Amino acid sequence: MTHNDDFRDDLGENHIATSAETPIREDAFQLSDEEKIALIKKDVESILQTLGMDLTDDSLKGTPNRVAKMFVKEIFGGLNPSKKPGSSTFENKYKYGEMLVEKNITVYSTCEHHLLPIVGRAHVAYISNGSVIGLSKMNRIVDFFAKRPQVQERLTMQIVQEMQRVLGTQDVACVIDAKHLCVNSRGIRDIESSTVTSEFGGKFKEDSVRREFLDYIKLDTQF
Repeated sequence: MTHNDDFRDDLGENHIATSAETPIREDAFQLSDEEKIALIKKDVESILQTLGMDLTDDSLKGTPNRVAKMFVKEIFGGLNPSKKPGSSTFENKYKYGEMLVEKNITVYSTCEHHLLPIVGRAHVAYISNGSVIGLSKMNRIVDFFAKRPQVQERLTMQIVQEMQRVLGTQDVACVIDAKHLCVNSRGIRDIESSTVTSEFGGKFKEDSVRREFLDYIKLDTQF
């Protein structure tokens, strides 16, 4: 193993993000989804064969195709900009001027260092400056940026930046609390630990506003 390989391994083990932008090549969407599925299917077949799996077994026959479709259509579907949620907003006609918090949004993502799941909850808030966004749209924004190889810090920032862009305000915040299976199921194998990241914009940088948001997400909501 070379020095560069050691460096890259250390980088991945420490879950360091190199940019707030997802590293996507310019030619990422020249191939159709079907072409990508066909290529990935062959790659998965090669991996399983290298591992010594018998792909003639009924249980494994369809695995390469299932994995390829899952990668392209589901867990990495957020790489495709055509799937980004629409950015329609509405006038705040009822003049609601306090913060709005959408908490406990389910996060299913994939660690880009080991391609293992990241599972947790996101809490997103904003203060309207004249526009509001549908509640389900906040969930869709989280889901869109989660469905790609990710680093939790980057995911948190991307959610806030997209909300700021859509709403035309800096007053947006996000906290994510998630478990990383690359920590829980391999390496140190610490099944209890979780990772918390946060991004605060505009008024949420003020201590009192940030504290109000953090108090809201502590509320125990049960039905």
